Amino acid sequence: MTLPSADAEADLRSGGFAFLDAATSRAWIAAHGALADWEAFAASWNGMARDHYMADGGRYRRRRHAVFQAGPENAGGRGAVRAAHQPHYQSRHHNRLNGGVARWFEPSLASITEGPSFRAILASCQDLFEHLSETRAWHVETHQFRIEANAGEAGLPTPEGSHRDGVDFVLVLLIRRENIKSGVTTIHAPDGADLGSFTLTHPFEAALVDDHRVFHGVTAVEPIDPALPAYRDVLVMTFRAVENDT
Repeated sequence: MTLPSADAEADLRSGGFAFLDAATSRAWIAAHGALADWEAFAASWNGMARDHYMADGGRYRRRRHAVFQAGPENAGGRGAVRAAHQPHYQSRHHNRLNGGVARWFEPSLASITEGPSFRAILASCQDLFEHLSETRAWHVETHQFRIEANAGEAGLPTPEGSHRDGVDFVLVLLIRRENIKSGVTTIHAPDGADLGSFTLTHPFEAALVDDHRVFHGVTAVEPIDPALPAYRDVLVMTFRAVENDT
């Protein structure tokens, strides 16, 4: 087992969240598999369909989605098996804006989710989250998000505001930032107290969140040059203990 760092583990255990700089994050992921297809992996954010479920009427979000079952019964005791394509569902309690409906998104490409970069990220998270808990069977959802910042319309990475996802653990991994400013990740206690903030700026920088203990959100992104494409690409992986499924 390879953990991101002793500091990251301590931060997660003590405060419920951790920020990983790019070097730490990349080394952690690479310890779980090759990153040979990283360029193709990052390029898979191009051409994604627009998210048509935005209750605020926004046209700034594109995404792909996939679901996995991870646990002792998979891959000879390790690994994760992709499940049949299915909708993403959050209750209104966890997502005041877009919750309460089954949302069908474009599936992530099989060539990407079976590729070494994606699998290394998935294995890294499974390793860490099993170290932090007694869970050995997970329902995993992965989301490729592109938030576009257009002239006259700021992009909202978390339009529902500061929130929990209704899972056990969350990874937010930055893939790319292009011509944008802001996009500050904020962490709050359940009572709203500010616990910290940071900005994912460079590829591989990441946020790790214990969803039971803290709320998280991201401020709007705006274009630096409104005449040029501007966007923020992230991969979000959520892990929920199978026994917590309802």
